[in-house]
Amino acid sequence: MKIGLIGYGKMGKAIERIALERGHSIVYKVDSKTTIDQVDLSQADVAIEFTQPGLVIKHIETCLEQKTPIVVGTTAWQDQLPYVATLVTEKTGSLLHASNFSVGVNILFNINEKLASLMNPHPEYKAQIEEIHHIQKLDAPSGTAVSLAQGILQNNHNYTSWKSETGSWPETSEHELPIQALREPDVPGTHTISYTSNVDTLTLSHEAHSRDGFALGSVIAAEFLHGKKGVYTMRDVLAF
Repeated sequence: MKIGLIGYGKMGKAIERIALERGHSIVYKVDSKTTIDQVDLSQADVAIEFTQPGLVIKHIETCLEQKTPIVVGTTAWQDQLPYVATLVTEKTGSLLHASNFSVGVNILFNINEKLASLMNPHPEYKAQIEEIHHIQKLDAPSGTAVSLAQGILQNNHNYTSWKSETGSWPETSEHELPIQALREPDVPGTHTISYTSNVDTLTLSHEAHSRDGFALGSVIAAEFLHGKKGVYTMRDVLAF
């Protein structure tokens, strides 16, 4: 399969290595020196996008215009998903997006929802989420933490909203789910959900050892998207 890379930072380089290991080829790389307008995106069977929130919508629009399926790993843009989904339909295009492409994290999402449902009858257990990432990560809380929070809100009626603070725990009201976002050097990503009562604490956690899990998941997503039309997520890829 021919893959185009939109974004060629540390993640882009990890995706390139894994894609080549899986027998694919890289036909172009969009970066700070080569903009998306300078590339014939249609050369690729699928484009994989890891850039910045301020750039992602233009990248999606351009790929859809050029009939190029796109896998999007950039986060903090999903408030515009209704617009993007409509555009995909209008252009008869293909898009797969995820807040995290790691297979392990997507299993965590699934378990998190089941655990939230199990804890729903037990309001004495107070939930919280902690996420730790490298200091270069721009969005806080992470897209993964937001997805985890949404999974809890949808399955545990003791919480109606979430509140985040960077560097410390936020002050929350009774029905607010607290998220602490920490930024430390050389941390690929750690997410921990905990439920604490007066008698014990239940903890669910995922720790990434490198970027390879995210990169591998995005290549697997590109393999899944090839030849399909519509909007998909990693739930579709993993058949949850």
